[in-house]
Amino acid sequence: MPSEKILTQKKAVVEELAQKLKEAKSIVLADYRGLTVEQDTKLRKALREAGVEYKVIKNSIISFAVKDTDLEGIKQYLSGPTAIAISTTDAVAPSKVLAKYAKDYNKLEIKGGMVEGNIIDVAGVQELASTPSKEELLGRLIGSLQGSLYGLAVALNAIADKQEQSADAEA
Repeated sequence: MPSEKILTQKKAVVEELAQKLKEAKSIVLADYRGLTVEQDTKLRKALREAGVEYKVIKNSIISFAVKDTDLEGIKQYLSGPTAIAISTTDAVAPSKVLAKYAKDYNKLEIKGGMVEGNIIDVAGVQELASTPSKEELLGRLIGSLQGSLYGLAVALNAIADKQEQSADAEA
């Protein structure tokens, strides 16, 4: 039986993970078996740059961390080695990065995850990965607003020119 010290350490790890999962906007679980050290290093760097925390954690620890929470449905994806990507700021980032690398590295297998409190399967992670980021959406909105404002300015100038021409013609 494990010593009291080890049990205390494991409880602390479970509590820390449970807190992170509670604050998470999204989570993606993946099987990383077969990745080379170079591939894993590139993946971790991309996740870090996207503000995503990525760790290999025992399934039992994840299972204890989600016990009696809304995330308990995530247990169905806890088989084999599991890496977990957690983002507390961007709901799309873990899915985008892991989906991109899963295409590049066929050994990386996405298992499932959670976004905004909803458990999602592999298809859900792929769909989430294909959605534009917040910045992309804002850029599109600004672009369309600029186009609309430009069109409005041109139309107003044309009306003003016509009024000036008709005022000049009457004088």
